[in-house]
Amino acid sequence: MEEGKSSNTIEPQKEAQRNPLHWPKQAWTHFELVRQKSPLIQCITNFVSMDFMANTLLSAGASPAMIHSVEEIPEFTPKALGVCINAGTLTPDWLPGMKLAAQVANQSKKPWVLDPVAAGGSNYRLKACLELLALKPSVVRGNGSEILALFKGCVDSNSKGVDSVHGSSDAVEAAKSLAQQSGSVIAISGAVDYITDGDRVVCVHNGVPMLQKITASGCSVTALIAAFVAVDPSHAVEATASALAIFGVASEIGMDMARGPASLRTLLIDSLYGLDEATALGRVRINRL
Repeated sequence: MEEGKSSNTIEPQKEAQRNPLHWPKQAWTHFELVRQKSPLIQCITNFVSMDFMANTLLSAGASPAMIHSVEEIPEFTPKALGVCINAGTLTPDWLPGMKLAAQVANQSKKPWVLDPVAAGGSNYRLKACLELLALKPSVVRGNGSEILALFKGCVDSNSKGVDSVHGSSDAVEAAKSLAQQSGSVIAISGAVDYITDGDRVVCVHNGVPMLQKITASGCSVTALIAAFVAVDPSHAVEATASALAIFGVASEIGMDMARGPASLRTLLIDSLYGLDEATALGRVRINRL
């Protein structure tokens, strides 16, 4: 998409420094593009997250495809506008498909996003995630512990699996170094989400603590990031921040009506589907660190 030739053009990053309303407008523009283009997003993900991820993408206007077979990937992956690879229920049978999908996405010049679930939990898992990282994902989205494990390249003896034992702010410097080393945009989820390309650091302040009580909420926002980056691959930092903020806003709206994690899950999906411009502009909270 050429800048200056469409009302949906994403404005340069510098504008955010001059206009505090730029970030909410940019987040809404990204969301509108997803709704208009309905990007096909291939998800190679874990058994726990498939349903929530697919429904998150559908409610946002994207089209999910849970294709992981090595036999299908060479033919199918080039048709997708973006790819999401999630290492949750990792097995030796699935890893070749993940690597192949990443390679085909790269060859097809399509963005792909890596979710290194519990990267520090075991040597096998860490090695697999580092091998995937070497295939140059456009974006890596993880919690503080996952990003630190990738940066240090070693198993965390204090690992609690998918639960982070580090705050997102604890991993910012590691994320900047990892972004510089890998060439990927690194996003750290937490009470505040941080996104960096190794130089800039952008903060997202949307979301609710109860998301931690909903399995696959992190997986689902990674899929949403893939959809947002797919419609604006040349601005991966901004697209990632937009996806995190929009998902966070939907969770805030859902939390206003939820009675617990189960109802929040349903209401989040409904809120994402029904989100309007005025609400997004009024609630998105993004700033540059």
